[in-house]
Amino acid sequence: MTFPTVEEQLQQIRRGVEEIIPEDALIDKLKRSRQTGRPLIVKLGCDPSRPDLHLGHAVVLRKLRQFQDLGHQAVLIIGDFTGMIGDPSGRSKTRPPLTLEETRRNGQSYFEQATKILDPERTRIQYNSEWLDRMTFSDVVRLAGQYTVARMLERDDFEKRYKAGEPIGVHEFLYPLAQAQDSVAIEADVELGGTDQKFNLLVGRDIQQASGQEPQVCITLPILEGTDGKEKMSKSLDNYIGISEPPEEMYGKTLSIPDRLIYRYFELATDVPTADLPRLKAFAESDPRNAKHELAFTIVRMYHGEAAARAARAYFEKTVIQKEVPDDVETFRPTPDEGTTIGLMNLITQAGLAASNGEARRLITQKAVSIDGVKVTDPFRTIDLAAEAPFVLKVGKRRFARIVYGE
Repeated sequence: MTFPTVEEQLQQIRRGVEEIIPEDALIDKLKRSRQTGRPLIVKLGCDPSRPDLHLGHAVVLRKLRQFQDLGHQAVLIIGDFTGMIGDPSGRSKTRPPLTLEETRRNGQSYFEQATKILDPERTRIQYNSEWLDRMTFSDVVRLAGQYTVARMLERDDFEKRYKAGEPIGVHEFLYPLAQAQDSVAIEADVELGGTDQKFNLLVGRDIQQASGQEPQVCITLPILEGTDGKEKMSKSLDNYIGISEPPEEMYGKTLSIPDRLIYRYFELATDVPTADLPRLKAFAESDPRNAKHELAFTIVRMYHGEAAARAARAYFEKTVIQKEVPDDVETFRPTPDEGTTIGLMNLITQAGLAASNGEARRLITQKAVSIDGVKVTDPFRTIDLAAEAPFVLKVGKRRFARIVYGE
C-alpha cells in the first residue's frame, strides 16, 4: 500500500492534539510503515457506559478517522469486560460496575453511532472480553506483578482519593492494567485518548514493553468544552451536542457556544481541511456571528448532509430570527468607539436597551442578549459594524433594535 509522505501524515496527525508520546517513535513507525506497506494498528478504547455520543466523544473519533484516511487500520476496542470494572479516570469515588449484557448492548450502540464518523469498512471492532475473560487468576497475578502500587498512586485521581481518605477498590488498580492488556492483545502501534486517559495510555506502553512488544505511541486530545463554555461536554450537564440529534437542534445548539470557542470547535469537531484553519481562525475573530453560522452549517452537514444543513439554517432564520423580531422594531445607527468597532455593552446602552454599561454587562452574563437570534455571553465582545451590520440586537424578552451602519 502507498502512504502519504511522513511529513504529510504528521501534519494531519498533529492537528488539534495535546501530546504525542513520544513523537520520534511515531515518526519511526510511520517511516517503517511506508517502507513495508503495513498499516499501523491504531487503537481506541470505547467506554460502553456512555452509549450516546456527542461532539466531545467525536474529537478522538475524528482523529481515528484521519488515521484511516491516511491508510492505517482503526481498531475500536469495546470495553465490555473493563466496563464491569468501571474506569476510575477523573472519579472521586468508586464507579458502579455494569453487567456484561449492559456493556454489550451499549457497545453496539456506540459502534453504530461511531460509524457516522469512521469508515465502517475499514474499522475493526473487538470486545476485550475476547482475551480478558480467558485470563486465569495466575495470568492476572503475573500482569499485576508488572506494575507497582507506587506508580498507580502517581495517578492524579488515585492520589487525591488516597490523601482524602476516600476508598479505592483494589479492582480499580486492575482497570489500567486491563486496558494495557488490550494493547498487548492487538499489538497496537498507536493508542488514542482524551487527556484524562493519559495515565492509562502510558501504562499500555509499559505493559507492552514488559510483554516483549514495541511500545505504542500515545496520542492525547483535548477535552471539548460544552455549549456553556465552562465544563466539559456532558449529557448530565445538558451542555452537549449529540451526533444523532435532529439537524435543527444541532444547528441551534452550535449557535449557542461562546464566541471564543468557535475556532476550537472548527479545529477539533469538524472535518474542514487543515489548510483552511488559518482562514477560519481569522474569520472567527473578525466576524464571530457569521463564523458561528458557518460552523453550525458544517457540523450539521457532516452528520446529516448538505440538504439538511441548508434546511436547518432556513428553519433557524424562519422560526427564531423572524418570529422573535417585531415588525415595528426601530432602526438605530450607533457611534463607534474607534474606527468601525464598538463594544457590545456600549452598543446596548447607546441603543437605549439598558440604562448603563453595568446593567448591560449583567444582562449579557445572564444570557439575555442575542444578535440575530444567537446568544452572546462575552460582555467584552467588540463588533465591527462595517462587517457585521445590519443585524437585530435583542435584550431581554421584549427590547429590540435593528442596528445599521453607513449610508
